Amino acid sequence: MNPRTHRAFPPLLAATLLLGACSDSGDPVSQLISDDPEPVIWRFALEEIAGSVQDAWAQEFRRRIEAISDGEVQVEIYPYGSIGTSPELTGLIQEGRVQLGFAAPGHLASTIPEAGVFLLPYLFPDDDEANLSVLADEELSGMLRSAWQRQGLQLLESVPEGWMAWTADRSLRLPEDLQGVRMRTMTASLHAEVFGIWGAEPVPLPYGEVYSALQEQQIDGQSNPVFAIQEMKFHELQSVLIQPRAIRFVATVVGNAEWYEGLDDRHRRWLEEAREGMPRFIDEVQRKYNASRLELIRETGGTRIEVLDESERARFREASLPVRDRYRELAGDRGDEILDRILTLSRADG
Repeated sequence: MNPRTHRAFPPLLAATLLLGACSDSGDPVSQLISDDPEPVIWRFALEEIAGSVQDAWAQEFRRRIEAISDGEVQVEIYPYGSIGTSPELTGLIQEGRVQLGFAAPGHLASTIPEAGVFLLPYLFPDDDEANLSVLADEELSGMLRSAWQRQGLQLLESVPEGWMAWTADRSLRLPEDLQGVRMRTMTASLHAEVFGIWGAEPVPLPYGEVYSALQEQQIDGQSNPVFAIQEMKFHELQSVLIQPRAIRFVATVVGNAEWYEGLDDRHRRWLEEAREGMPRFIDEVQRKYNASRLELIRETGGTRIEVLDESERARFREASLPVRDRYRELAGDRGDEILDRILTLSRADG
C-alpha cells in the first residue's frame, strides 16, 4: 500500500496539527533559515475504495501536484471507510479538516438539490465523447459551482465513472419487472423517486451497507457502476447483472471553499496545472475499468449479463420523464437553468 494512502485517520490528528503549528521545539534560528520548509499537506477523501475510479483520479492528481511543486505540496489519500461515510466526508471538507475529496450526487442532492440533475435517467448523451463535452461546458460548470459554493464547497471537476448497472436475482427488462423489487438506492430522495416511479420499492442505504443488506436479504437488488459492483463483490450475491444505460454515475471533486479562496497564486496555479487534461485521463480509466471488470464478472461465472435493447430502454425513459418535473420542484430556478442547459447540450451532441 502506498505509504500516504491511509486506511484510518491518524490518531489525534487535529491535536497533532495544532501542536505542530504552535511547537517551539528545535532551534528557532535554524527553523528561520531552513532551505527545506515542511511540505504542505492536502488531505483527499474518497467515496470509493483503493483501486477504484476515484482512487485513480486521486493518485494521478497526487503524482502531478507533487511533481509540479517539487514535493512542496503532498497529498494524503483516504479511501472510503477510513474516516467516515460519504456524508461525513463531505462534512469534513466543509469544516476544513479535509481539503479535497469526492462528493457524489447520491447523497449531495440532499443538501444541494441542484446536484440531483446527475440522478435523472436518460438525460446525458449515450456517446462517451459527447458526454465529456457536456460535462466540460463552462456555462453549465458555472451554474453548478454557484450551487456548490452555497454549501461551502468549491466544485473543481465533474468526473464520469460509467453507466450504472443493476443487479438482482431475476431479469429486469421492463418497468413492470421491477414491481415489488426492494431496490437499494442512494440516500438522496430523488434517486429513490426514480426507482419508485419504475415500480420498485426503494430502500435508501449508504454504499458501505449494500453488501450486508444483500447478504441478509434486506434488499433484492442494487445499482452501481460495473467496476464498483465487481470490486465490492455485489455480483457474487446476485444472479443477474442488467445494463439499462439509464443513469451515468458522475461524482464531483470538491475542495473546502475557504481553503480554495485562501490559496496563494503559486498554489492555485499548481492546482489548476495538475487538473489539466484530467477529464480525458479519467474517462479513459473508467472505460477501461468498467470493461475489464465486466469481463472478470463474466469469467467468474454465476452471473447472467443482460443488456436492454432500445425498445426496452424507451419504456424506462418514458416512465421516468415525470422525475424531471420533480427535480425542477426541488431545485428551483437554478435547477431549471441547469436542466435546460444539459438538455440543450445533449441534443446538440447527440
